[in-house]
Amino acid sequence: MTGWEAAVPPPSTPAPSTPAPSGKGTPSPSASDSGRTPAPSAPAPGGKSTAAPSAPDGGRTPAPSAPAPDAEGTAAPSPRPKAAGTEQARIRARVTVPPSITPVPLPPPPVGSPSAAPPARARSSQLSTKEVYRIHGRYQRGLSAAQATLDQAAMGKLEHGLALEMTRASFKTARLEGESVASGIWPNPQVWIPRHVEGTPDWFVAVSYEPGVARITDVMSSTPAGWRLVASAADTRATPARFPKIATDADGYATSLPENTSELLATPREVASAHLASLAGAELDPTFADGPWTSETVEFWQQERAQLEEAGWSLRLSYQLEGPVRSLRTSDGGALIWYAARSVDARKAERVGAKVTLKGSAAVRTGNRSFTRSVSATYGRMYVAHVPPAGSIEPVRVLGEWSDVLESHGD
Repeated sequence: MTGWEAAVPPPSTPAPSTPAPSGKGTPSPSASDSGRTPAPSAPAPGGKSTAAPSAPDGGRTPAPSAPAPDAEGTAAPSPRPKAAGTEQARIRARVTVPPSITPVPLPPPPVGSPSAAPPARARSSQLSTKEVYRIHGRYQRGLSAAQATLDQAAMGKLEHGLALEMTRASFKTARLEGESVASGIWPNPQVWIPRHVEGTPDWFVAVSYEPGVARITDVMSSTPAGWRLVASAADTRATPARFPKIATDADGYATSLPENTSELLATPREVASAHLASLAGAELDPTFADGPWTSETVEFWQQERAQLEEAGWSLRLSYQLEGPVRSLRTSDGGALIWYAARSVDARKAERVGAKVTLKGSAAVRTGNRSFTRSVSATYGRMYVAHVPPAGSIEPVRVLGEWSDVLESHGD
């Protein structure tokens, strides 16, 4: 997570700081940089510096059955101690089981499950369940091997777009810290496959759940170079939020919805944009249910800004939607949506007198130095949310996140 330390003249009194939430969604395991965001702490009096945890930069998810490291940076800062962690010690939604757990071969889906294979009459261009398990299993094995050696080149054959950029950035941070990344295989994933739509890339969702550790949702898509992971999100709280049932047809296939569908409370793209606008403005939006990636993140940024201003610094936040918003219809008539963003938290000194030091992965990227003029951190962030159907009075629920620091600079 990013944090800061401010050294100010004697007059100021340190403001109480609240415990930072576990970054990207970490229930019990607490995130190291990956997941949670410590609550910003006020500048210490008498010229001493007090580390003020800043933006969450959580990116990974704890490896199943493996305790997550103490979090430091957070992606979407949530201010509560047990909140889901974000960059959580670089344990992202794709991390797998520790050596103590024997990797479980990916099983075929049970008959009658949402991922059950379609009958022979399904069109030949339609992805089969068997193919999907093979694709996801190959990804998991490749990821585990790449994580074990921090092999950035190998990740190019496994992930695409912002997801690839985030993983490579986390490997770079791990190398700078001299640390390793948890690796292994998440057991017993369930998959949901949308019907093939001519002219659009095929994709599917794989959900893995390890009680007491995390629920992970991976999104894989066909690309010109082959199948790649393009999105992932995790809820690592001890008790993850309720996950809606994905609707399937008579053949067991899910239904994807366009970004501008009118069947929901708002279009998927509008929901994603509204969520990011709330975070960037550090303003609560009643459209969204309270939680670590909504209200708690907003509260975190409000506290961070107040403390920075007291120390003579300003804070500018930016969250820009990146890539498509993918959606699957749920049995309640709503939809699960996946979207990504690139965020920047930029701090600038407005008067002489205080120094700022980032924390977590952002600090590693800046050599743990202190800055007197300005400092910023850029993060990749991914979310999964449930959007109620049109006419519903229920709020949108953000159900998971993955975030990692991409770069940080200061002077």
